Amino acid sequence: MPPTADAADLLARTTPDDDVLARLHRRLEDAAQDQGLVEVAYTEVDTPVGRLLLAATEVGLVRVAYEREGFEEVLTKLATGIGPRVLRAPARLEPAARQIEEYFAGHRTSFDVALDRRLSHGFRGLVQRHLPDISYGHTQSYREVAIHVGNPGAVRAVGSACATNPLPVVVPCHRVLRADGSLGGYVGGPDAKATLLELERAA
Repeated sequence: MPPTADAADLLARTTPDDDVLARLHRRLEDAAQDQGLVEVAYTEVDTPVGRLLLAATEVGLVRVAYEREGFEEVLTKLATGIGPRVLRAPARLEPAARQIEEYFAGHRTSFDVALDRRLSHGFRGLVQRHLPDISYGHTQSYREVAIHVGNPGAVRAVGSACATNPLPVVVPCHRVLRADGSLGGYVGGPDAKATLLELERAA
């Protein structure tokens, strides 16, 4: 039986609107962070290469993920690998989100947010730490990266390190190409990689 007009009016007046719900969530977010209950904070941002998930610990930005990776799967892995207290908390990610916006607007050529590199290990971590040394608007081949990190024969391993980079865009694995200049693989897909390179060439 449908509600009467009076009941519908009462329901409309007692159901929180989006602004009220946003304020309640912000209070929850603030309280959780004040009490040290958030192990991984996350938010989502729209960019020219699609929607990105940004996640951070108290140490710094720990994960940037493309939508094609599956945000729920990424968050589940973070909850398993870092800690189960995962909360959407845009305030903690605001500096990173702002810098990403500036990058895509052509106003930023490097990032200076704190990074939590706990997801980078061994040789992959060594490669991923080298990637920010590749200047904005420039590229290196997988072999050149292997030489720079002291293992010239590890070309395939460099490719694997780039493919598993937990911080794409911010840690610029898109600047690594095949020896013939073709794109090679990329976690965000070839179109995203081409877009990032074109953005940097045009700046």
